[in-house]
Amino acid sequence: MVDFCKDELLKVGINPASTIEYDVNGKIYTLSLEWVIEAYSGASERTRNLFVDSFKEIIGTNTKNIEKFFEDMGQLVLMTSLSENALED
Repeated sequence: MVDFCKDELLKVGINPASTIEYDVNGKIYTLSLEWVIEAYSGASERTRNLFVDSFKEIIGTNTKNIEKFFEDMGQLVLMTSLSENALED
């Protein structure tokens, strides 16, 4: 899954090492597209399949849509991770 997604990004001229920054309560989190892909590759089978199916649909569109997809998916995994960490504290 990871290699497939990275290869598809490269085919459309997007570097998987590109980063997205999120400001969460004044703290900046920087995630690479590759990190987002890897995070979903470690998720449940259902979540992985949803990510890959959505990725396949979006990769054939324009760069702006691909960037928005990764912004949204990255935000979801970041917020989930932060929430889980807060619950553990």
